[in-house]
Amino acid sequence: MNIEEIQSFCNSLPGVTEDVKWGHDLVFSITAKMFCVVALSGTPTTASFKVPDEEFDEISNREGFKPAPYMARHKWVYIDDIGKIKKAEWKKFLRQSYDLVSQKLPAKTKKQFGIS
Repeated sequence: MNIEEIQSFCNSLPGVTEDVKWGHDLVFSITAKMFCVVALSGTPTTASFKVPDEEFDEISNREGFKPAPYMARHKWVYIDDIGKIKKAEWKKFLRQSYDLVSQKLPAKTKKQFGIS
């Protein structure tokens, strides 16, 4: 996937907003809670996202992955090149990260954005 495909997929999810933070990172959030960060500067393009606690160690040790700087304690991983994984796996990771973050939202907020 490229940045535009990640952007399109993330924005197709209910309640998602995007903005640029820190001057060079495209951030996807649900009610101001981030679930994916894609670097807009640098080559290759890098990204970070949340993973389930029980999968954190396994994913962090895959080639091209590592615990995300500043966010590892929240079980975020960093990939050093978004082109290293296939589109289907990207969609799985992005949806999983979105679900992990959205599950912690208050019931009223979930209902407001149509999140089940």
